[in-house]
Amino acid sequence: MEEGERDVLPDADDLPEVLLDLAVPHEDINTLVGLRRAVTGDAGTVRLLEECVQELVRGLGEVGGSTSGPDRFGERLAEAPSALGAYFAAYVFVAALPHTRAYHRERGVPADVTRHTLADLGRNMAGHRRRHGTGGVQAPGWLAHHFRGEIYQLGRLQFERARIGQRTAPVLRSAGLDAVPGEPCLTLHIPDFRGPLSPGACDRSLALAREFFPRHFPEEPYRAATCHSWLLDPQLKDHLPADSNIVRFQERFRVARADTGPDDAEAVRFVFGNPCLAAESLPRRTSVERAVGDHLRAGGHWYLGHGWFLLRSGRHGRGPRGVHWVG
Repeated sequence: MEEGERDVLPDADDLPEVLLDLAVPHEDINTLVGLRRAVTGDAGTVRLLEECVQELVRGLGEVGGSTSGPDRFGERLAEAPSALGAYFAAYVFVAALPHTRAYHRERGVPADVTRHTLADLGRNMAGHRRRHGTGGVQAPGWLAHHFRGEIYQLGRLQFERARIGQRTAPVLRSAGLDAVPGEPCLTLHIPDFRGPLSPGACDRSLALAREFFPRHFPEEPYRAATCHSWLLDPQLKDHLPADSNIVRFQERFRVARADTGPDDAEAVRFVFGNPCLAAESLPRRTSVERAVGDHLRAGGHWYLGHGWFLLRSGRHGRGPRGVHWVG
């Protein structure tokens, strides 16, 4: 550490290894190491960094435990010097890393799960470069959930410790589950840059989740899983083969509700990396690209789908700690 610097980040020799553990793209590492001095050598930036970390880890481990929420976190990040730009958030996550790892160790989370989960920082930065052509963190508010102990990467899928909402609870009750708003549930997320969404990969992820959550969060009984994604738009069945990975993924879920407002940008962002691309310019290289682009070019729209399925029931096999689980 150089004279005048505050010890808030790994030193310049150690920082590359930390960034590699977080799957930060190689082309961003030298830049982050080079800009490190602009963070640690300025008292105001150090103070902002420390305050952002405090904002991030407030209520660490609690579902929705941050009192100020992701909007406030994003507002604080925006106060960073312009010279650091979208890179500043990466330093905040690096500085918060000891807090997150300590929480994972306290919960007994395996080191490989910690590493794979927090590697979403690198995935996010790859997405930023894919969309903007420059380095940076694209959605720090999303990554806050990972570093707060709410989301875990288990195989192909990510699982978020969440709560059943006001609109979902009545749907579950109508299906015979005595669900109430605020009850724990798992929300599934489908990360990019992770290979095909094959049935086998999803089965393995669900099997890992059945073991992981009863073991590491035994006080949170998860009876249902939800998913909120354009991948659950039933129109996809009109454009893709019945045995496609996406259609088979949809078939795991019961419909919770349907959105009436279109969300074309989400489909375009997920498939092509940039939600602002015009429909006329979208390539047709894969079946999914053709499905999304052709539907938009024909005047159609894509909608966010909301689905759920039962995770545990006394009618099925017994899992860890006496909990009954189904897939």
